Amino acid sequence: MKSMACISTSVRAACQHASSCFPLSRGLVVCTSVGTNVNFACKPVIAQQPRVTDVRCFQKTRRASVQSAIPAPLSPRVPVPVPGRRDSELPMYQAVRRVPGTVSAGALPQLSPYTPYTSPQGEAAALVHLQSLFEEDVIHDLCSRLSGLPSSERAEGLATLLGACVEFGLEAHSPPVVRLMNECLELLSQRSVGMPQLCHLGEVACALEGRQSPMVSGVLDSIGTALEEDVVSPSEASAIYSLLTLLHEPGSRQQALILSALHRHTQRLVHRLKASQVSEILQFLQKLQQRQAISLVLRLSHRASRVFKVFRDDEIIKVLSALMTLGQHHEELLPAMEKHLPERLRNCDPELISTVMEYCLQMKCRSEPLFEAVAENFVCSAESHTTPQIAKQIVAMGRLNYLPQCSSKMFEKLESILSARFSQFPPRLLIDVLHSCIHLERFPLNYMSKIFSSYFLQKMQEQGEPISKNTLGQLTQLHLSSSLECSYYWGPKLPFFLHVKRFSSVDQAFETPMETLLYKQVKWPLEQLLGGRLYSTRVFTHRGYTIDVEICLDENGLVLPLSQWEHTHKRIALCLDGHSRFCSNTQHLLGKEVTKRRHLQKMGFEVVQIPYFEYEELRTHKEQVQYLHKKIFPTISKFSC
Repeated sequence: MKSMACISTSVRAACQHASSCFPLSRGLVVCTSVGTNVNFACKPVIAQQPRVTDVRCFQKTRRASVQSAIPAPLSPRVPVPVPGRRDSELPMYQAVRRVPGTVSAGALPQLSPYTPYTSPQGEAAALVHLQSLFEEDVIHDLCSRLSGLPSSERAEGLATLLGACVEFGLEAHSPPVVRLMNECLELLSQRSVGMPQLCHLGEVACALEGRQSPMVSGVLDSIGTALEEDVVSPSEASAIYSLLTLLHEPGSRQQALILSALHRHTQRLVHRLKASQVSEILQFLQKLQQRQAISLVLRLSHRASRVFKVFRDDEIIKVLSALMTLGQHHEELLPAMEKHLPERLRNCDPELISTVMEYCLQMKCRSEPLFEAVAENFVCSAESHTTPQIAKQIVAMGRLNYLPQCSSKMFEKLESILSARFSQFPPRLLIDVLHSCIHLERFPLNYMSKIFSSYFLQKMQEQGEPISKNTLGQLTQLHLSSSLECSYYWGPKLPFFLHVKRFSSVDQAFETPMETLLYKQVKWPLEQLLGGRLYSTRVFTHRGYTIDVEICLDENGLVLPLSQWEHTHKRIALCLDGHSRFCSNTQHLLGKEVTKRRHLQKMGFEVVQIPYFEYEELRTHKEQVQYLHKKIFPTISKFSC
């Protein structure tokens, strides 16, 4: 929205004409709390654009300390010289309000758009009657002068005047505002206002009357009509998204139709968007919760990959945050990040680093160049990072199963930070960090005694909420790691009543369910190989894990039928690893799957992996049987001698 420092040329021209049409007797009335009125005789005060070298005509903070009930002597008003303008050209209304105690011209505060007016407090505060600035005949003349201008310029002038009303705290029902609003509604009915001016009018109307304003409805109608007829420019598209974000009502059919049309237009001009516009539009889509606009988001993500080099750090954060919320990203974005980010990540804002790692984790993108740069930065400057930023980096590396080359130094730094700032980590955040370490076979034994203590467990419930199932699962896996993989650990253990009985959960935090399609492809070749259905699927172990396919052997290494499983000597856990168990851009298993397989082996299972990318290369049924034979029977033959 525009402030009084941005009054349009059309309003300035109208004001210059109006200044010569009114007597010089109007004044600005100041009423003090003690009831004394001070009249300032002055020339007409018109909404005129202040220049950089001018004394500001209208102050946003209309607070003047009245030193006494006696009016202060008036200073003579001298026109302020403007560079490049002769004295004879100075407008007569370029005077300022003279109130004792006002801020000097050299230290004027910057006005922010449309801050609601707050009445001054205290005995010595003065209440300024701003209605005199917008007297009826002044507004009438201004509207008359603006009516002779083209529609877009007239709309810009009216919007600027309404913006001045908002800044000065005039109510929507005050005569000047009503007159200006009526002029705007008449203008909108002509359907000839440009898109930037429509957006400006919509913002001002919302500030004055809220989202239900008749003028807001008129603006939206005009925008909808314009979108049906014309193609918007990149800047206009960004302005419309900004306005819709301000006016957003999820249940509004009118706004839904406008958004749908705007999405189509924006898709056509994505290739013309600048980096800043890509960042802005993605941020607007995030605020508007446009998760269904998949095609547009993918195109914007692709455009972001092309202009990634010129993004500022804050724009990268906005782009990645929006893509995480919208749940989409183009496959070319990660290569662009790998090309342009590593050098930045070695010396940049920690917030950018943590956002990049959070994005990689959510999209399951395992990137060696990015993760190496992050690890190097962590080793050098982790002390300056906040606890959430540290957690995001370590958690992403653990869950995406990436161990950097400088891992020894990185974990030494992590241990020193945990030792120095242990109490600063929120309990659940601390558990996230320690749990991620076990995915990389780094066991935080120094801290297990602390997190398994009754004091720490009670601290997690300080807010009166029970410990979540996800947190209990993490604690259970930490306990399993200390029991199965660290036999030399003799510290406190997690109480048995807190153990989760099954790791399978809706959010798939600990193991990914078997893909039905891959199982159907393996089922018939497996039965042919074993001579029947001599296996069981989706078997729960006593430790809580789920096995995709379990095959039981007797002491001679022969496959047992299901009816004789009580004679089991050895168990084979067949892991049918579908796409969802791997990082999206590599053939590396996720950290949770790696941890599960280690634990199954420690529990006595012989683990056989059937990854999708190997099995999908098999073309015939015979090849599939032979592949399973090579995978399973070498394991069985070890027990047949």
